[in-house]
Amino acid sequence: MKIRGKTSGYVLRTVDYGESDRIVSFFTEDRGKLRGIAKGARRSRKRFANALDLFSCSTILFTAGSGDGFALIEGCDVRKNYPGIRGDLEKTLMASYMIELVDLFTVDGKKNLSVFALIEDFLDLFEENDATEALLRFFEFRLLRHSGYEPSLERCVVCGTAVEEISRPTFRPADGGIRCERCAVPEDTTWPLSPGTAKTLLYGRNLEAERLSRVAFSPRSLGESRQVLHGMIRHIVGREIRSLSVLQEVGRICL
Repeated sequence: MKIRGKTSGYVLRTVDYGESDRIVSFFTEDRGKLRGIAKGARRSRKRFANALDLFSCSTILFTAGSGDGFALIEGCDVRKNYPGIRGDLEKTLMASYMIELVDLFTVDGKKNLSVFALIEDFLDLFEENDATEALLRFFEFRLLRHSGYEPSLERCVVCGTAVEEISRPTFRPADGGIRCERCAVPEDTTWPLSPGTAKTLLYGRNLEAERLSRVAFSPRSLGESRQVLHGMIRHIVGREIRSLSVLQEVGRICL
């Protein structure tokens, strides 16, 4: 049975298919991840003008079957194309990294309004503000949370000691949280995470998106949060993130 639908979605990934078509993955507002074939998209730029650009938000007209196959993308009208991001290399690379993370942490057909709002909030922030590493850390933390992998930073995962009472917390990806000195294990895959860094991440967890740019990280906290969050993400997905490697190679920001 074929179902026709209309939804809003962010472009996560595109792949050329055949001579004229394009396979597109969207993260949509009411259907979660949606994959479809845009017939003739490579030949008719006018029909899908800017609507299939990476991280564009578009209104999508589609026909989908009841199985797990690709939907037919009948039309797309761009809603937001983020020219302020696309005109800045650093912002473009950061936005591409965020979108790749969303692609990795979501599954076909599973609605998640929190993740959809997260994409919109942070792309809007990057469009109107400077791209900062601190904002990227908050995005990573919130995505982990909304995907069911929130790091446990409030207390030791073994004995329950509050982070405020731990002088030298360590973070272990396999635990998904911190350990105190008494419960620490000597492993290469554990990293220091000071109480101040943990509190900064927790403070920004529920803060309104427009206020996040005012939260200050010390250089130490940026380094610790980068190591911990990237380690957690790598542990979950089982590999390095391609777009993060590009960010690191460009070398304009320390990530």
